[in-house]
Amino acid sequence: MSRRRPRTSRSRSPRRGLRMPAWTATLAWKSAVFITVMCCVLAALLGVLVHTAVTRQTVGHAREKALARLTAVTASYEAGEALPPRSGLDPPGLPAPLRALAVSGKRGTMVADHLGHPTMWAAAPADGRALATRTDYSQSARTIKGLDRAIIGSSLLAIGATLLAGAFAVTRVTRRLHQTARVARRIGAGDLDARVNDPRTADPSRPQDEVAIVAGALDTMASTLQGKLQTEQRFTADVAHELRTPLTGLSAAAELLAPGRPSELVQDRVRAMRALTEDLLEISRLDARTELVDLDVHELAPLAERVVSASGTATEVRVAGDGPPVRVETDKRRLERVLGNLISNAHRHGRPPVVLTVDGPVVTVRDHGEGFPDYLTAAGPQRFRTEGGSKGHGLGLTIAAGQAGVMGAELVFENAPDGGAVARLTLPEYVRLDEEPPGTGAGT
Repeated sequence: MSRRRPRTSRSRSPRRGLRMPAWTATLAWKSAVFITVMCCVLAALLGVLVHTAVTRQTVGHAREKALARLTAVTASYEAGEALPPRSGLDPPGLPAPLRALAVSGKRGTMVADHLGHPTMWAAAPADGRALATRTDYSQSARTIKGLDRAIIGSSLLAIGATLLAGAFAVTRVTRRLHQTARVARRIGAGDLDARVNDPRTADPSRPQDEVAIVAGALDTMASTLQGKLQTEQRFTADVAHELRTPLTGLSAAAELLAPGRPSELVQDRVRAMRALTEDLLEISRLDARTELVDLDVHELAPLAERVVSASGTATEVRVAGDGPPVRVETDKRRLERVLGNLISNAHRHGRPPVVLTVDGPVVTVRDHGEGFPDYLTAAGPQRFRTEGGSKGHGLGLTIAAGQAGVMGAELVFENAPDGGAVARLTLPEYVRLDEEPPGTGAGT
């Protein structure tokens, strides 16, 4: 695994403005807003149309009555008879625009308040003055106001009912989308047995909507991917098993060679091939998810020191804190495998000093080389990927990450701010129960 990474210039990211809450980006919220806006627009349009039509009809009817009364008043005025009640020449309260219209020689009507009541005025010219009469417009005004209230109430009721129906329909769709997303995340996490199993895809005779099509495509993709991965896993395991027998014979034959440089080279390459074969077998077992953990309680610091001692490398061991020994519940063999791979990788691809630090249930292995490549810190180790001509087959960190996941630990790869690669392994700490006698369950 190469530690060489390209230099990149860092630029300060622009300041972000105010963000809307995350729930406003959901399909349900957007659908609710869209339905509400459309209902409001439709209700307003229909309300304006109904209000305009009814108001025109009501005002027209009141105007006809006022003009008919004005005709009778005009006849009485021309005959010299007494004018009917609520009629007269330039009566008080007559709106000025209507008075001006009548003085100019034209007839007209106008709705205005008179003594706090809606009134329909009608006026006509009479000897240079305005002959006017008025009728009560209160009933017509109440009719229009009642109509407006009915329009608003019915619009709100229609909007509420439409929102409920739309929310029910959208929720059914979003629920299926969320189910599809959950299955996709499970597949991405490695659960290739996960399927959406949308009932619409199981019955071809049923009409399929877009969600069912996506769910069916996801299930098909998962099945195809699972088949290909299983084929690859079987191939890897079969190749590793088949290589074991000839490698064993080759190793025995190499031991029979006469001492010398050629014999050493052959034996070194045989050992490398045997290590690669064992790594391939371990990778195939991890991929098949058939590994069983043997959990026990162990003191972490002494175990880490033994791993460093067995590695035969110049690795400095530091134990943080002066408190009681930290015990973790883990698989000893797998933990030794993970720490051994991390130490070996640090010495192979980094630069000294290599430091192993035990701080509580966290073990950190750090070197002072060029650091991990960007792809590794972003997406984790990738098998058979090396860069910059580095030696190795790239399985060490892959096996470490896989074994850490099997025993329930978290392995994170980072780069130190002042240079160097940092591998941080966080183990589940063992907490002794109050009634448990001291020393019970501690592994060696």
